[in-house]
Amino acid sequence: MFDATRPGLPARPGVGYKSRHFQALMTDPGPVGWIEIHAENCMGDGGRPLAQLQALSARFPVSVHGVGLSIGGEAPLDRDHLARLRRLCDRITPASFSEHLAWSTHDSRFLNDLLPLPYTVATLARVADHIAEVQDVLGRRMLLENPSSYLAFRESTLTETDFLAEIVARTGCGLLLDVNNVFVSATNLATSPQDYIAAFPVEHVAEIHLGGHDEDRDDDGAPLLIDSHGREVADPVWALLDITLARTGPKPLLIEWDTDVPDWPVLRAEAGRAARALDRLHAGG
Repeated sequence: MFDATRPGLPARPGVGYKSRHFQALMTDPGPVGWIEIHAENCMGDGGRPLAQLQALSARFPVSVHGVGLSIGGEAPLDRDHLARLRRLCDRITPASFSEHLAWSTHDSRFLNDLLPLPYTVATLARVADHIAEVQDVLGRRMLLENPSSYLAFRESTLTETDFLAEIVARTGCGLLLDVNNVFVSATNLATSPQDYIAAFPVEHVAEIHLGGHDEDRDDDGAPLLIDSHGREVADPVWALLDITLARTGPKPLLIEWDTDVPDWPVLRAEAGRAARALDRLHAGG
């Protein structure tokens, strides 16, 4: 059984940690109050990356974000991967652990992508079982992140928000609400991002993500957004964040920037914009 009493992240801006920003974070963090690491980048047994991470974890709360568990996959979870994840969490005692509502494995092969799922009763049972196993092994609550979608499954019988709410009811996990993913999915599927936020079970949200996306066109000329994490957060996503915070209240806000990583002043400025979103919320009561 997992421990539900652990303290979480502060309701401040955070950034995804990149080693090139180590010195800046130690000397000039600005508004940054916590950091996120990708679990699979930190599963070694030593070396400079872990030494830097341990130094940072003495100063900042750390969120561990997994990308390789394949929570939605049909195969059983990889027990060796789970064991490595448990060792990492035991070493740095993160304030939060999260994974994606997606799958990335098939026939013992790992696919370097986060692939979508149909929202059915069978998928619901499989995902719930996998989350329960992760929480039992880690001894901590997991947060589940909503995906970026590029298509909808004809066989889905549940909405994404209802699916997530039922997952929480079955497992006791929390939710990670990625606002950029909401905007990307709504644009690609021609739905309303505001309606999605209105239906989201926000009482279970423990963390919010913001990232950049790229704009393209599909074969029919319709807008197609790609969740790239390679640029600044778009203005419509900041506007959607204000709507989201009005429902959730203050939450930890992560700036994700994983490709074409900028120099520290650029990332620090994005964290500053997240801080101002929280300030607006406080000013508005």
